[in-house]
Amino acid sequence: MTITFRWKLLGSYLLLILVLGGGLYLYLEQRLNSFQEAVVQGELLTEAKLAVLVAENGVRDLSRDAPGIAASLGQAGSARVTLINREGWVVGDSDVESQHLTELENHLERPEVRAAFAGGSGRALRYSATLKTDMLYVARSFRSPAGPAVVRLALPLATVNQAEAQLHTLLGAGLITGLILALLFSYILSRLMSRPLQLIAVSALEIGQGNFRRRLPVRGTDELSEVATVMNEMSARIETQMDKLEREKGRLDAILRGMGEGLMVTDGSGAITLVNPAFCDLFGITGSMVGRPLIEIARHPDLNESYRLAVGERAEYRREIVINGGARERVLLTHWVPLIDQQKLLGVVAVFHDISDLKRLEKIRKDFVANVSHELKTPVTVIKGYAEALLDGLVTSDPQRAVAFIEIIRNHSERQAELIGNLLTLSELESDKFTLDLLSLDLTGTARRAVTVLGAKALERGATVTMIGFEGLPPVLIEPGRLEQVFVNLLDNAIKYTTAGGQVEVSAVAEPERVVVTVRDHGPGIPPQSLARVFERFYRVDEGRSREDGGNGLGLAIVKHIVQLHGGAVWVESTPGKGSAFSFSLKRS
Repeated sequence: MTITFRWKLLGSYLLLILVLGGGLYLYLEQRLNSFQEAVVQGELLTEAKLAVLVAENGVRDLSRDAPGIAASLGQAGSARVTLINREGWVVGDSDVESQHLTELENHLERPEVRAAFAGGSGRALRYSATLKTDMLYVARSFRSPAGPAVVRLALPLATVNQAEAQLHTLLGAGLITGLILALLFSYILSRLMSRPLQLIAVSALEIGQGNFRRRLPVRGTDELSEVATVMNEMSARIETQMDKLEREKGRLDAILRGMGEGLMVTDGSGAITLVNPAFCDLFGITGSMVGRPLIEIARHPDLNESYRLAVGERAEYRREIVINGGARERVLLTHWVPLIDQQKLLGVVAVFHDISDLKRLEKIRKDFVANVSHELKTPVTVIKGYAEALLDGLVTSDPQRAVAFIEIIRNHSERQAELIGNLLTLSELESDKFTLDLLSLDLTGTARRAVTVLGAKALERGATVTMIGFEGLPPVLIEPGRLEQVFVNLLDNAIKYTTAGGQVEVSAVAEPERVVVTVRDHGPGIPPQSLARVFERFYRVDEGRSREDGGNGLGLAIVKHIVQLHGGAVWVESTPGKGSAFSFSLKRS
């Protein structure tokens, strides 16, 4: 059970009031008892003096007059009056009949009587054997015709105790009334004093729960007002800091979301504390990962080994890892940095760079250099060999063979020139600054010129080239010269691979937004595993046959680039043993 400050304050007030009231009650009780006894004794002494005067003036014969004087004095006052002669015998008593006086004991040894004979007055508080109660005695001596005598007044303490009890009742009632009033006042005062504290506590709780816009009212210049002012200033500073942190967090989140590299942060135990979307994309992870161990979300051996090495060596660590996910293989360059403070591992930060494209480009570059070197090496070697034979005197010794050698040199020179020309064409087409001047023209004329150019080669091969569907085609956006090169390259390949007596078809179909052109042959076809690579540079399905026919593997790459520059697409369909169909699309004007 929680005791609030108000009840603590009220309890302190009550405890203080009880201590003060109890102490005051005890003090007043003692003082009033003493005062009461002093008052009673004073009254008895006064009455004793009066009794002495009466006795001195009224006694002629002590034994005869004493009973009547004692009875008169007893009736006039509230105390018992006793007259005692010098021998200590009672000669008169207001409460005892005269005939019974002889039955009373001698009072000469009584303290108050002895003191009165000795010094004129005496007092005593003792138990009365006659009346069976505690009595207060006051005695004074006087002169009588028979000699010295004593007048003693006695008052039962029950009377004094009754007066004291009444006084105690009044004092207790006053104290209880004071306590009730003090309790009510303390309750009201505690509420008034605890209300600002309760408001401060509620405001502090709201601030602790995140409501930093909460402000306390400031009234007056007391200590609570100073506390409220300090809390308002503290809340304003916290609000400013939290707003700054929120802005920084938003900026950091935007940076992490915009990073192309994957980012992962773990704590000292290996549990993930932060990842960005790029990391999730790289590893194909969905759902929340915060708080989960790395080995649970990514069971890649190289990834977990890299983490263990970075933690074990407590030093920066770089490593390339390969992950298989999605449509293709990815190569990642990972950079691991352990976070260490005073020899304690706080966590690890890892950055993942996707270098798949760089690796692919590097491979393309290497393949390109190797292919170009290979394509140039063969004709250069042939030219060098035949040139050396001619220089050795073959021209004069065997002119006929020399002419054949020169023809071979010319053919290989043309092959080199064609290769270099194709390479320059590809370089030009791949340039970012290269554009085509597209015109709205009929496609038929361009296709017919390409067929005418390759008519002799088709005739030589025994192949027939036919055009289908070109009548009534809508105009398309083309550059005639470049598009004619597309037709020539596709038709040249089709004629090469068509068997003797076969047919090559060039067809066109108009669609709502484009025109699709297809060049179909009836050759050996293309294996399925090669379909995705036929448009790569230097790629040959049948390298031996391609070289025999003078191909260098660049024609289809040139076709792809030219069609893409026209805003179209190119694709191939083939069935092994039944031929291939190369298609491309052009935008309608």
